[in-house]
Amino acid sequence: MLTVTVPSYAPVHSPDRFKQIFRRYPAGVVVVTADSGRGPVGFTATSLTSLSLDPPLVSYGIGTGTSSWPHVEVAGSTVVNFLGADQEALARTFATSGIDRFAAPTGWRRLPGGEPVLDGVAGWLRLETEQIVPAGDHRIVIARVTASWLDEARSPLLFHDGSYHSL
Repeated sequence: MLTVTVPSYAPVHSPDRFKQIFRRYPAGVVVVTADSGRGPVGFTATSLTSLSLDPPLVSYGIGTGTSSWPHVEVAGSTVVNFLGADQEALARTFATSGIDRFAAPTGWRRLPGGEPVLDGVAGWLRLETEQIVPAGDHRIVIARVTASWLDEARSPLLFHDGSYHSL
């Protein structure tokens, strides 16, 4: 007779357990930047998802309690900056609250539409917001890709189990 052992499980009803589960799931690291006319803002994210090829749509999540949210909500366009394997410091800068994330040593410039784009990244997408969907304490931004740039020679920065990694 074959005996099957069923692993024990814990309900996903606590924020700590939820974080623990998703820290075990590797993700690419991006910095989302915007300017709603009050200066550049940005935040580190691992929630970027490709949604549609035709039209080219992506989504990302942003917490409504973040300092960037009021700007992203009204900006109309954003830039997703794909970080390279050597850009952990940049990821940490844009994940830190209460600092000027665009101050030196952060290098950046503006695209023709005025959106801030970070220097030295592995690639970027310029996005125009199509829809913002409420989702708990976050919002899901669905946006159309209108321009892009890619450095095909760069390896991506990844986040897994609470730390940054490269391929």
